[in-house]
Amino acid sequence: MRQEGFKFIEDLSIPCYQTNGQGMLRPAAFMDQAQELAFWAAAKLGFGYDNLHEHHVAWVLCRMHFRFLKELRWRDHLSLATWHKGSTGLFYLRDFDGRNEAGEQTVVCTSSWVVIDERTRRFVRPEDMAQKMSWGIVNESAIEEQAPKIQLPENGQPELAGEHTVSYSDIDLIGHTNNARYVVWAMDVLPLEDALRPVKDLYINFNKETTRGETVQLYRLFAEDAWYVEGRVAGKPCFVVKMVF
Repeated sequence: MRQEGFKFIEDLSIPCYQTNGQGMLRPAAFMDQAQELAFWAAAKLGFGYDNLHEHHVAWVLCRMHFRFLKELRWRDHLSLATWHKGSTGLFYLRDFDGRNEAGEQTVVCTSSWVVIDERTRRFVRPEDMAQKMSWGIVNESAIEEQAPKIQLPENGQPELAGEHTVSYSDIDLIGHTNNARYVVWAMDVLPLEDALRPVKDLYINFNKETTRGETVQLYRLFAEDAWYVEGRVAGKPCFVVKMVF
């Protein structure tokens, strides 16, 4: 990883194990790359995982919107940059900008994060972290609008498309389901011919954490030229994804 001002950049080559049956980068794989870069960038600014863990708090991703401007395929170069945009309300904002070897944008992303107390699982408000998070801000946007709130459209009836019991491979280092796993589950319940198409925009909201042993019911709905997948535990939504192909 290299640093340009308060931007942090990782030069990557897309590996085969992060691609789908058409050789394109899987959306969940991009989320994995973005998450790892975000953690390292935050650490360089003094508010990474280890810094927060000392105070029994942790980062949790709440919303994300990413847009593929060009297809990313096996062996393609990806120069992925990220930067901290400060806070608004409960959210801390972080953007990402991916470019190919020619310097052309291939993927852009904006994300909204919260800090939770690891013991109570409650939010830590930005004013409580203001001093620690007040520097390293870049006033630039990869996507101008914040990642929006996503809900299932009211003009349709979602169908139960499958379920998933949270298990070993889903759990991250703070003990809940890793954010990228929800996109894996969502893609798995789409018709294969749609899941293999290039994704243009993907939006995801995380409403409630899930943990090992819980069974998540997956409802899907095609409406407004997009696929929606909502996960529910005991009838209560835990995440919703909107995918535009």
